[in-house]
Amino acid sequence: MYPGFTYINYLTPRYWPTWLGLAVLRISVFLPYAAMKFLSHSLANLIIIVVPGRKRIAEINIRLCFPELAESEVQAMVRATLKSAAMSFFETSLAWWASDKRMKQMVSFEGVENIEVERKNNHGIILLGGHYTTLEISGRLLTYYMREFRPVYKAARNKLFNKFMISCREKAINPLLENRDMKKIILALKKGSCVWYAPDQDFGPENSVFAPFMGVKTATLTATSRLARLSGAAVIPFYSARCDDGKYIIRFGKSFEDFPSGDDIKDASKINSAIEEHVIQYPEQYLWLHRRLKTRPQGEPKIY
Repeated sequence: MYPGFTYINYLTPRYWPTWLGLAVLRISVFLPYAAMKFLSHSLANLIIIVVPGRKRIAEINIRLCFPELAESEVQAMVRATLKSAAMSFFETSLAWWASDKRMKQMVSFEGVENIEVERKNNHGIILLGGHYTTLEISGRLLTYYMREFRPVYKAARNKLFNKFMISCREKAINPLLENRDMKKIILALKKGSCVWYAPDQDFGPENSVFAPFMGVKTATLTATSRLARLSGAAVIPFYSARCDDGKYIIRFGKSFEDFPSGDDIKDASKINSAIEEHVIQYPEQYLWLHRRLKTRPQGEPKIY
């Protein structure tokens, strides 16, 4: 995948902060889970200091998506969101380096019968995910129910981090599928694979339609419909949640009916509605820190 790659190529000063971050990440796996939760408070405060713009983005997103909240409630959810995002740092250390014994004790599965129905029908499966803060750890936990699933990922800009991310994920998971390689994704689905795919990012108006998400017109990718149509795969919503007791729930929803319908807006609305179901139940665990509502319908002002 990386011909000629050697770590010596990444020892220049520009990569020193990345090495430091990876070292801290590696050491974190030895912490008790309670200590991770405690330290996530401090790390959340650090996020505000280092990247204050992310807090502002979260505030805007939450105000728009939860207009019924008072400002004090908005700020409380923002703080909870930052803590949840900080906790995902420690969860990444668990996902990449924790033992199977430790990880297996942390997960329970719900709705597996919805997966088994499609397996019996020999269908490929699109696991429709969202950008929840539990994203990284849920990939590792999912392997304890299905070893054959393949996640779709977006390459990181930092080449060193990207190398670590791919190599650590592929220790437990089948070879990853890059989000730009639609041919490989379709081929995997046609062969009957379960492919994890999260379309809830704003890549601009191209290949998107506006559909409601939490009551806001949101640019939504049409790629999910295209993948389902070209591969014949079933689409099953996939949810992961962090519980207060340190356990995680992996839940599979029912397969979409009449999908794709031929109506991109109808399909996009169904996708957003499925993601909303989880966001409403665990609002602080959604990644409100990204510009989900960046692209606006023609004539509407920018919001960030």
